[in-house]
Amino acid sequence: MTSISTPSEAERDLWTRARARLKVAVGEDVFTSWFARLDLEEIVDDLCHLSAPTRFLCSWVQSNYADRILEALKKDAPDLARLQVTLRVNGQARPRIAAQTETPLREAPSAPSAPAMPRLVRDNTAQKGDALSGSAIDQRMTFDSFVAGGPNEMAFGVARQIAQATVNNTVSFNPVYIHATVGLGKSHLLNAIAHETAAADASKNIVYLTADHFMYHFITAVQRQSALAFKEWLRKVDLLLIDDMQFLQGKSATEFGHTLGTLLTGAKQVVVAGDAPPRDLEMLDERVRSRLSGGLVVPITTFDVELRRAIVQRRADQSSTRFGMHFPTAVVDYIARVVVSHGRDLDGAVNRLVAANQLTGEMITVPLAEKTLGDLIRSQEARRVRIEDILRIVSRHYKVPRNELLSARRSRDVVRPRQIAMFLAKALTSRSLPEIGRRFGGRDHTTVLHSVRKVEQMMKDDGELCQEIELLKRMIEE
Repeated sequence: MTSISTPSEAERDLWTRARARLKVAVGEDVFTSWFARLDLEEIVDDLCHLSAPTRFLCSWVQSNYADRILEALKKDAPDLARLQVTLRVNGQARPRIAAQTETPLREAPSAPSAPAMPRLVRDNTAQKGDALSGSAIDQRMTFDSFVAGGPNEMAFGVARQIAQATVNNTVSFNPVYIHATVGLGKSHLLNAIAHETAAADASKNIVYLTADHFMYHFITAVQRQSALAFKEWLRKVDLLLIDDMQFLQGKSATEFGHTLGTLLTGAKQVVVAGDAPPRDLEMLDERVRSRLSGGLVVPITTFDVELRRAIVQRRADQSSTRFGMHFPTAVVDYIARVVVSHGRDLDGAVNRLVAANQLTGEMITVPLAEKTLGDLIRSQEARRVRIEDILRIVSRHYKVPRNELLSARRSRDVVRPRQIAMFLAKALTSRSLPEIGRRFGGRDHTTVLHSVRKVEQMMKDDGELCQEIELLKRMIEE
């Protein structure tokens, strides 16, 4: 057995460049979900050894993205031929076995068993390999710590009502689907519902799962030949909370659909959170999207300046109580005005000023905030365009149903809008050609390339089409 050595500076630079290529190739969302938590452990001969914090991530990356990672690495290191992803335990990767191949990390199948059905997981002490354990609940994410305002007030009210109704064995809205972009409080509300319900009635069987944990539990149960026990466990819960729904896919998504139907029939509460409305979750079966849309769909919109100020003031008050420091009103107003991305950046802005004050002794002032928060300040943050936005706008503009844009129909009234939509996806997003093809009904990347070149040629010959596409771009980016 060979012990793990620290990567050299050259190896770290190699991995940094490969990560940058991956982010461009797969886009921000996919990169954050599957690659951001990978660390380089070592490079030995033709083998690149990475580590990941969960078994599921090890298996998923090895099975689905090994070739893509190697391709990114080979730009600078053409001799690399193998990739190995191992579990990182307590910040350390498991030692690499010299003779081991790049076989994905999986647990050995064991005999089916009927483990005790767990209730709410309140901390991180649950056994990570247990296929029937929920995701850990964040102790800080309660209703008391949630700052409500216009953009999230409805979601906050619905979440509190769900917790109370579950305690009283009633169901007001079912299923409930909360959607918003990153950092606007979806996970906070799901955690708060779990906390509130468990505190009021400890007998309730509450399960909170992120989408990647749901997929990991399902895959592990199948490998252990205990899928039936997994299904029965899920269908006996009183309250099921699923986070990051946009990442659920494959057979796990199908299983979720079956579970959702069973729980709704049994009047058990289901709450789901995702980054887009149900109709835009293209990786899910149409029946699942329909069930989610048929419940209560609650959006959380971009924070306005009043809500941003309330959040900053709450965090500033907490820091003042804890560290005895003063946040002037002018500083609170400045942060609320210039940090416009999302709630996590507002928290980060306060934390940075606290750290700057403690490390330098400098008073918290607007000039200190200007100096410290430069990379968080967005005078006018560029809106991230999604393929779902493009499909919606093109469908509406050309009066072609969205499902036909994704279909195999080849009539002129469908082909041209479809080609324009693919062109816009290439022009306005960071998605790769293969990924765009997958989002357009599973098409090959060569089809996308042909469409892009076709539209580019048509624009050269047709000035009106150029104006039309510029109009579509403005509509999408607004």
